Amino acid sequence: MSELRRPPAIEAFGAQGFRVEGVRHERSILILRDEVSVWSGELTPEALANVLTADRADLEFVILGVGVAMQPPPKALREAMAQAGVGLEVQTTPEAVRLYNLMAQQGRRVAAALVAI
Repeated sequence: MSELRRPPAIEAFGAQGFRVEGVRHERSILILRDEVSVWSGELTPEALANVLTADRADLEFVILGVGVAMQPPPKALREAMAQAGVGLEVQTTPEAVRLYNLMAQQGRRVAAALVAI
């Protein structure tokens, strides 16, 4: 029997943080395995090591919100994700929040690494 998932919904963002399930996080966040944690916001393999080593059964792909302006993540991060077999969807943070909420609501096993704006 599988465990019933309850992925957290991102309710608001801005002012350098996020409100997730009624809790305000004053920095960039990482959502992995339906758990929210504070993240440095650094676009490096080291800063996203938890994602790179996550069990593929827990993760289809990562939604990366890079801030207010679209920019590709550094080559080292793209290469590390590819080597780990992790799909990467890069968007501005507002677009990434909307995509994460939609995918999570559909029951998809996605991670979100969101730079605070």
